[in-house]
Amino acid sequence: MLEDFPFYLGLIVAIVFLIMLAEKIRVAYPVLLVLFGLAISLIPGIPPVHINPELIFIIFLPPLLYEASWAISGKELWRWRRIIGSFAFVVVFLTALSVAFVANHFIPGFSLALGFLLGGIVSPPDAVSAGAILKFVKVPKRMSSILEGESLLNDASSLIIFRFALIAVATGQFIWADATLTFFWMLTGGVGIGLAVGWIFMTVHKYLPTDTNTDMALSIVTPYVMYIAAEEAHTSGVLAVVSGGLLLSSKRYLFLSSSSRLRGINVWESLCFVLNGLVFTLIGLDLPEITSGLGDVSVSAAIGYGLLITAVLIFGRILSAYGAVITTLIARNFITVADRRNPGMKVPFVLGWTGMRGVVSLAAALSIPVQLADGSPFPQRNLILFITFVVILVTLLLQGLTLPYVIKKIGLPDVDHPDPEQDEENAIRREMAGHALLHLQNKYSEQLERQPFLRQLAAKWADKSQLRVEEDLAKEVKDVYLDILNQQRNWLLQKNLAEETLDEEIIRKQLKYLDLEEEKLLFI
Repeated sequence: MLEDFPFYLGLIVAIVFLIMLAEKIRVAYPVLLVLFGLAISLIPGIPPVHINPELIFIIFLPPLLYEASWAISGKELWRWRRIIGSFAFVVVFLTALSVAFVANHFIPGFSLALGFLLGGIVSPPDAVSAGAILKFVKVPKRMSSILEGESLLNDASSLIIFRFALIAVATGQFIWADATLTFFWMLTGGVGIGLAVGWIFMTVHKYLPTDTNTDMALSIVTPYVMYIAAEEAHTSGVLAVVSGGLLLSSKRYLFLSSSSRLRGINVWESLCFVLNGLVFTLIGLDLPEITSGLGDVSVSAAIGYGLLITAVLIFGRILSAYGAVITTLIARNFITVADRRNPGMKVPFVLGWTGMRGVVSLAAALSIPVQLADGSPFPQRNLILFITFVVILVTLLLQGLTLPYVIKKIGLPDVDHPDPEQDEENAIRREMAGHALLHLQNKYSEQLERQPFLRQLAAKWADKSQLRVEEDLAKEVKDVYLDILNQQRNWLLQKNLAEETLDEEIIRKQLKYLDLEEEKLLFI
């Protein structure tokens, strides 16, 4: 392992340059990284790469899910909960069912249980790929929120299907009563353990004398504790990380200092940057090992099976997207839905075309045991691995490269935010400045008369001019300014909750600005 260290070090450097290249040529970096891994795997003398599925599940998955749960808007997640829930659970199940019947009918030696196993593996779209692509094109906020919310939950639902199918293949039977109880425990237990661990860490952050460094160390440990605790309890580690991450994200302003919040953004962005780069490169690097295990099945036949399953996934997701819209249009006559407007025929197609597969699918396929309990080889394991690789590669290349063009060609209006983002941001700033000025004048009128710095603040909020900070500020002035910053922070949080269609990204920008203002006081 030590002699291969320079290779892996060079791999990280190459990943950094490829991601920069992807930004320059405006291509989603997972596409370039998979092709890069595929290319160097064919070079003679390259050290063989064996991907341990436990490495991906334990090392990679918890932090990536945790960071995503902090980045997503909880308000948007709740607003679009019905369609997110339908895509994350109902569509994943229907996709696995479709793959099971197609594989059973067209692939020799595939039973329905094996088909469900394959369906559970390839059913969840990859959030990282979609997110990387959507950076280059503007899509309505509701669509990005739905995709982000779906990606947080579909990994859990697909892995639950995968586990049930694995038991059915290994034992040759499927007991519905046991499966129902297990499914209920995996859902409730995963969420419960995630919330409990999140509450414990939040209490530690809040009541123990932590500083920025210890906050960062605790934040990195948190998703691993959530995941491992849930898995040890035989429930869903994915749901534990997601639910715990959402809890801590929503309470971040109660237990983290401004320094820790600002440092956390940089730490987590850098950590996930490296993890995402490595995992997509490893997907390509693993091809020789996958191909060598095909045995009696020819490579051309295996590629054909992979393309067949890919077609089922693509068309199935598009049909599901249209089905979800039709269901919503019918349901709005009987129940209150998040939006009663007809989204048209363009939005479902784009939503259906965002079904790139990635790391979770590969990790699940690799986690299939080599042998059954009786010592016999696990049926079709190598073919399932190869089909999974083909699905990942084709969806990344076909959908990943064409999605920006499809979005630009179709043109999706943002009905929730018709005004430019800068206009919305400026309006929020004006309202926030007016709120701060009113608070300063009403509560600190006496200090306002005798402190020049506070008069500068009042002038700044009155005419939106830039403030020149004096070198030395009295403690009284700092206390007043901190109180005003907290008032502005609370006002922003309340406004975000009160206005359903307000873009939370704008609110978060202003909250970050307030954290930066608070940081400045440490050096004055």
